[in-house]
Amino acid sequence: MQDVLAMTYLWLKSGHIIFMVFWMAGLFMLPRQMIYCHDAAAGSEEEALWAKRMGLLRKIILTPSLIVVWVLGLLLAMQSGAFSLGWFHAKLLLVIVLTGYHGIMVARSKAMARGERPLTEKQLRVYGEVPGILLAFIVVLVVVRPF
Repeated sequence: MQDVLAMTYLWLKSGHIIFMVFWMAGLFMLPRQMIYCHDAAAGSEEEALWAKRMGLLRKIILTPSLIVVWVLGLLLAMQSGAFSLGWFHAKLLLVIVLTGYHGIMVARSKAMARGERPLTEKQLRVYGEVPGILLAFIVVLVVVRPF
């Protein structure tokens, strides 16, 4: 029985890491696509193309990956008893913040697809750094487990 639980844990962990990479890749790509859309003339074919690309990124990569990361992460936490560990609480908080960032960027990319420009190009460039910073803190918490 221990072997089955150990193998299940490793499969869950592998899936969690794989889909976390997909999710992060999408979160890195979305602000960049938004910058390209921002530069396109309103109502142009180029704007429509970037709007389509942003929609596909959201539907094919971002949202499905977010869901799988959360499901597998919660299963891992339950299986390993991580809910009682301080480092996990900090990680969970940062993942909640990252999920909020995801929601904000999806909403703003949808607004851009409608022809609105809710953010400046400079703001988009700054927003593009957020996932990398959060990822760095999350990885340190998981690997180092400082508390």
